[in-house]
Amino acid sequence: MLTEYIQAAMRRAKYEILSDDHSFYGEIPGFQGVWANAETLEACREELQEVLEDWILFRVARGLTIPRVDKISLRIKEIA
Repeated sequence: MLTEYIQAAMRRAKYEILSDDHSFYGEIPGFQGVWANAETLEACREELQEVLEDWILFRVARGLTIPRVDKISLRIKEIA
């Protein structure tokens, strides 16, 4: 389920070429603070996915909500 969630979130990613240095900038709308900047589009995608994974782990560790994506919800269950 986690892989499906990450893939669905990455499909929402938006990319642009920055005019000042012609690098690529990417972000995922609805995921505050999840963005990347790299010299190539592929490197930007890879960095963006790494940032997304870290963002998910951070939110899980702190018990924060994680947005639903394409009917996929990540639910954290307490283990006794």
